Amino acid sequence: MEPVMPLEDSIHEFFDLVNRRDLDKMGNLLSPDVEFYFPKTQPLIGKERVLRFFGILFRQYPRLAFEIHRTIHQDNRSAVHWKNRGVNRKSEPYQNEGVTLLEWEAGKIRFISDFFKDTEKF
Repeated sequence: MEPVMPLEDSIHEFFDLVNRRDLDKMGNLLSPDVEFYFPKTQPLIGKERVLRFFGILFRQYPRLAFEIHRTIHQDNRSAVHWKNRGVNRKSEPYQNEGVTLLEWEAGKIRFISDFFKDTEKF
């Protein structure tokens, strides 16, 4: 059995992989039946659908970096307050701030739900 990384380390690894756009390694952190709830979209169920979504997001925002400001943990759940900035595919500047809720199961992300301030761009 693979050792489970502490939640704080896993959170930073996940956001680092998003910043690096490393879909393969991101997939290693996701449960096969992960659920992802993102504003203005239908729920995404399953690792492949979630990774496909991130691939589309990365094409829409060729530069986008997240900075974690604080985290809160309760049992196997985490709330991550972040700010991001970058540019969209039209080279227009973009920035936002939000919270991502994560739920963990056996060291993998089982649930993701994003809440952010500016949903007009999506």
